[in-house]
Amino acid sequence: MSSYARDSRLNSEQELVQIKTLLSRLGASDVASEVMARQLVKRADQWVEERGINRVEAMRQLLELVVTGRSGGLPSSFEGPSEDN
Repeated sequence: MSSYARDSRLNSEQELVQIKTLLSRLGASDVASEVMARQLVKRADQWVEERGINRVEAMRQLLELVVTGRSGGLPSSFEGPSEDN
């Protein structure tokens, strides 16, 4: 395994632990925080491709959404579904 692949995997594992810790502090169970952390990482990767933003910005926006949503609100930048049906 190359050092880049090893470092990348290590960074991913560290990121998951950090996100899981944050979610636990927000009140999620261990199982829920693990699932949600993996979903956030996957969604951040999707946003990089879909929106053309960098990985750090994608994760920042997602975590802002989680933290604000936890308190019952939505960030001003949230792009939810349109109400035109």
